[in-house]
Amino acid sequence: MIKPQKKKNGAYWILYAAELIQVPSARLFDLEYLTQKGSVDQPVGGRGTSYFHKIDGQDRVLRHYRRGGLIGKILHDQYFGVSLLRSRSWQEWQLLKLLYSEGFPVPRPVAAGVRRSFLFYRADLITVQIPNATTLTEALGAAGLSLDGWFSVGECIRSFHDRGVYHADLNAHNILLDNAGKVFLLDFDRGKIRSDGPWKQSNLKRLQRSLSKLSSQNEFFAFSDNAWQSLLSGYGHVPID
Repeated sequence: MIKPQKKKNGAYWILYAAELIQVPSARLFDLEYLTQKGSVDQPVGGRGTSYFHKIDGQDRVLRHYRRGGLIGKILHDQYFGVSLLRSRSWQEWQLLKLLYSEGFPVPRPVAAGVRRSFLFYRADLITVQIPNATTLTEALGAAGLSLDGWFSVGECIRSFHDRGVYHADLNAHNILLDNAGKVFLLDFDRGKIRSDGPWKQSNLKRLQRSLSKLSSQNEFFAFSDNAWQSLLSGYGHVPID
């Protein structure tokens, strides 16, 4: 059970899981404070850089939302809006709460933070770190993935699509594999529940472009037509011969 609570602390509005956080504070999102405590590990990729850290004996991931594209060069990490409910971090936290509660393989949401300033806001998200896991990008740059592994990736994506879950940025960096072979999806920023439509095929094509681009940039990246066909077999629940 995830028990959502809301609290204002300083300039921050915080939406958090009461069973995971006893004292909600703006310090939860303060990278400098966390670094001084010696709890911050290395940053991990993506536009909105994430940081592994440990607090209250729990491994967590802190992500600060940053803009991309040309507008990102001007506004960096500022988003227009005054509604907490419509802020990027609160919407992602709520979607993760729904999916995690239904048993989907997603990170457990811990807290969403929104710091408002006039007509703009900045946002952060904290989730529980998935243990003993690597991104699909990392796996394919190292030992690669078996055809059964690709089949599992396809099955995982299909389960989300059957639920109507739209992932706005389905790529190799946002698919995670643990050491038991379980597949997780990450980063549901701008994700939502949608009715059936062509967006599902668009999701798959976006992932294929991501994999093809990485393959073209690294000759040791283990992606092939056979791998993609195995993923599609898993998506369609067609057994591999």
